[in-house]
Amino acid sequence: MTVHIGFLLFPGVQQLDLTGPYEVFASAPGAEVHLVWKTLQPVATATGLVLAPTVTFADAPAFDVVCVPGGGGVNALLTDEETLAFLRRQAESARFVTSVCTGSLVLGAAGLLQGRRATTHWNAMDFLPKFGATPVEARVVRDGRLVTAGGVTSGIDFGLTLLAELFDETTARTVGLALEYAPAPPFGDGVPSAAAPEIVEIAKSRMAKSRAEREAILADW
Repeated sequence: MTVHIGFLLFPGVQQLDLTGPYEVFASAPGAEVHLVWKTLQPVATATGLVLAPTVTFADAPAFDVVCVPGGGGVNALLTDEETLAFLRRQAESARFVTSVCTGSLVLGAAGLLQGRRATTHWNAMDFLPKFGATPVEARVVRDGRLVTAGGVTSGIDFGLTLLAELFDETTARTVGLALEYAPAPPFGDGVPSAAAPEIVEIAKSRMAKSRAEREAILADW
């Protein structure tokens, strides 16, 4: 039986939010991974990598897993009713409704986080309560069939975690080994609590424009 996994691909997506878990899922026998958007025209990611959708909203099958990655392009999606309506439709029948990084904010805008525990990028955690969600600082958070991942690289943890649910632990562990997923970061600055204050400030300043836009959009949410 084929498991259909659909990733939302949109202008300004953070490519690793998508390609990290995509690689995990696509490495599992029995999984078919789709990149879904409004059209089949190539899409530029936040860092300039161009990716091509494989299916449109209109032609997409009912996904077993629907996933929304994050990135600066999330801001435009927060008020994009066509995209939000598509996610609501998919969520009705999906086995798992998921996100990576700030993609959880889009799920929130679609009304899919109300009363649920969820996570997101550390620089966006304070937005989750606006959507009725309880923020949880963790790499992967599961609340029933809602599964959310933290910032960017958490998408790989998320992919392996969900792979064990969709198939079995042996499949997930085999994929992890095949991908040589054995993180050993050269620096310990992956989360603000472990980073030097000056590094935190530099990171925040680089994300300040996107965050300010997001704050304006959600001011009266």
